Amino acid sequence: MDEARLKELPGAEIVLAGIADAAAGRETVNAFAVRSAATRLSRMGLGPVVVPAPRREPPAAHELYKRLSDELGDGAHSRYNAILARVASFAGAAERARSS
Repeated sequence: MDEARLKELPGAEIVLAGIADAAAGRETVNAFAVRSAATRLSRMGLGPVVVPAPRREPPAAHELYKRLSDELGDGAHSRYNAILARVASFAGAAERARSS
């Protein structure tokens, strides 16, 4: 799927920015979100070169929550769930687009 179509999918603002950040080695909220879904994104052709494997422990989802907790305190939980839901929406929409 080309980048123009990817940009139209829900959650693209997180996933595409996260892919760029992860590829550049930046440890951002978006990069942690993408790394937490790396297996699913890789199955869609956003493979290991574009979505690098996590570089360390703990898992990326834990790092995402920690980063959000540091930034938002008590608001971290709802933002964490919202980010992961947007990434899942992106993945689901991309999977449907590829199969149609």
